[in-house]
Amino acid sequence: MFMKDLVLASSSPRRRELLKQLGLDFDTLVYPVDESLPSNKENIPEIVEKLAVRKALATARILDKGLVVAADTVVVWRDRVMGKPSHDEDAVEMLKSLQGDFHEVCTGLALVVAGTGEVLTGHEITRVFFKNLSEEEIRLYVATGEPRDKAGAYAIQGLAAVFVAGLEGCYTNVVGLPLARLAEMLKQFGYDIFKKWSATM
Repeated sequence: MFMKDLVLASSSPRRRELLKQLGLDFDTLVYPVDESLPSNKENIPEIVEKLAVRKALATARILDKGLVVAADTVVVWRDRVMGKPSHDEDAVEMLKSLQGDFHEVCTGLALVVAGTGEVLTGHEITRVFFKNLSEEEIRLYVATGEPRDKAGAYAIQGLAAVFVAGLEGCYTNVVGLPLARLAEMLKQFGYDIFKKWSATM
């Protein structure tokens, strides 16, 4: 199967929008994999990198060429790893934990060259501070449906922006794709975003 030079192995509309924000020409192709977190969660960056590699390799294996990008994001609060909520009440409990405290968002990145299987991995960690929230505010937010497919049960680029008192680190990492880190990794494989811009001028 032939695709464009850059392939995003993610069904996340947020990750697609972030790549589009960079003006890049890419295809999206997702091959389903097991995204469950292992029971040993001591090294979160290593875990999310491995999950990102799993996603990238699964997609790269069905391609003849292209550079495949995949990511996996989790929220970590007091050593508790939070993925996507399994139901609305789960989302409520996650947000109750996060309110009035800080947590970290960790995204693992993986690049895989289709055809050769060459792999490059990396990760980004951002600290996010939530203001104090009432249970009523949390339940009203959960009722909007926005938290249902989000790690940590919130979307910083959406309605939950009003929860955030501040952050330390990369904002786009919290959305789901750390663009500065990704640009550095792409350059290592000869895919220079800045040169891509100049080619379109």
